[in-house]
Amino acid sequence: MERLLVQAQEVAFRFSFLVCGHAQDAEDVMQDALLKTYRHIGRIREPEHFRTWLYKTVRNTCLMKRRRRVDEPSHLVSIEQGGPPSGDGFTAVDVEDPARGPDEAAMNTWLGDRLRAALKALPPSYRMIVFLREMEGLSTREVAKVTGITEANVKTRLSRARGMLRDQLEGV
Repeated sequence: MERLLVQAQEVAFRFSFLVCGHAQDAEDVMQDALLKTYRHIGRIREPEHFRTWLYKTVRNTCLMKRRRRVDEPSHLVSIEQGGPPSGDGFTAVDVEDPARGPDEAAMNTWLGDRLRAALKALPPSYRMIVFLREMEGLSTREVAKVTGITEANVKTRLSRARGMLRDQLEGV
């Protein structure tokens, strides 16, 4: 059980970050969803549906959190790109992996930035479907259960989202 919850924690955080938009909310939502999961794990009759049930719990928890905070801005941007200054007044800097050459690192960064921007430009409902289907590997049926829409609608939204991504990434 503990191993299952540790694996679920990683999945829950990735999905909650996608749905909520910022790390702090994602962390709170993940913890709330995992607590609900732990309390109600006995209600899941078929173990293969656990992942779908977890996604649905995370999604609903995030939506409830969002409803409670209607008047707050949907996205906050930090003025400083680095982390908080350490005790000596310097900002922490991530060091690039020495195994990659600078040209490859620059290309990967550029491509990653373009892909993130293209995904961010998608409407939230489309982004969620792309994430669940393409990144998490859920079936169309599982995505439909998580999102609460029909399988046909999942297929339609996925097709439209792929077209939007194709347009955004054209020429890359």
